[in-house]
Amino acid sequence: MSIRKINGNFNFIGENLRRIRLEKHFSQADLIKDLNLMGISMYKNDIWRIETNQRVVKDYELWGFVQVLNISFEDLFKDVKNKLDN
Repeated sequence: MSIRKINGNFNFIGENLRRIRLEKHFSQADLIKDLNLMGISMYKNDIWRIETNQRVVKDYELWGFVQVLNISFEDLFKDVKNKLDN
């Protein structure tokens, strides 16, 4: 099974996730620790691959990012239209 991309993207949230994580002073390790406490098992490489658009994001991971970073789904999808138009 191959994973499909849209306009060369595996996900649309990677850049926003990284920006928000850094704005909130979360390291990748901090984010992983809090996600793991919620039962969402991830590794540093998973976060790196999502943030560099090399990995698909699972729905429960998306939910976890919103909960841990105390943000809205809209925050993660900011400027997605620009990526669809390119």
